[in-house]
Parts: sequence; C-alpha cells; structure tokens
Amino acid sequence: MRHRKKTVKLGRTSAHRNALLANQVCSLIEHSRIKTTLAKAKAVRPLAEKLVTLGKRGDLHARRLAAGKLGQKEAVKKLFAEVAPRAADRKGGYTRIIKLGPRQSDSAPMAYIEWVDNIVIEAAPEPEKPAAKKKAEKKSAADKPVE
Repeated sequence: MRHRKKTVKLGRTSAHRNALLANQVCSLIEHSRIKTTLAKAKAVRPLAEKLVTLGKRGDLHARRLAAGKLGQKEAVKKLFAEVAPRAADRKGGYTRIIKLGPRQSDSAPMAYIEWVDNIVIEAAPEPEKPAAKKKAEKKSAADKPVE
C-alpha cells in the first residue's frame, strides 16, 4: 500500500527526477506553456507553484532558493521579473493542466501545463503559395538585370 507516499517516482532515480522536474519548470517559465505527459504535468505543478510563491516574496534568500532548485539563472530572472508579478494578486493556483488525450505512438495521456494568467495567442500558419507561382517568382527574379 502506498499510503502517505506523496512523491511520484516517474520511473527515475531521485537525482534524475529532480533534474527532470527542474528542467520542466524552466521550460514552463521560458515558454509559459509546455506539452508533456499527464503524470509529469501533475508532478511539475507543486514545484512550479512553490517557485512562484518564492518569486512573490522577492527577497534575496527566495531568489537563492529558487536558483538552487532550478539551476538556470535566466529562468530565475524571468520568474522574479515577469511571472511572479503577474501572480501577485493570486493566493495560489498559478498553473492549469489541460488534458489532451493519448499520444499516438504509445498512448500515454498527454497534457498542457500553463500559467493561469497567461494569454496564449496561437500564430496562424502562413498559407503556402502554389508551386507554379514560386517557380514564376524565381524566374522573374533571375531575369531582372543586376545594376
């Protein structure tokens, strides 16, 4: 029975698991939304929430604790400068997990984890030109005299 055993092991040693979760949180801070497996997203959430709470404190000791957990200076800077001030009026619940369904290759349940206050604007893909137009453009560019 796993009563009172909170840690999700994710099939890794403790050092590997800590590095994985720290890298996931750094990616979340950098990109503000990451796609991962549901188990990893659920494991990342508590660490990300605690780091935002440290960011809201904003003192030197909190910055050093965050740097010790994350190990990436740029992620710590962005956490304290951008992410934590956006969450200043919230008392918790800084992240959301959106379930996506199974991954095609191995049917692992996938999910997005993102900041609640983040506005995600998806860039629409640029419509491609037909091949005939591309060839015509290349010919016209080649036919022009060079000055």
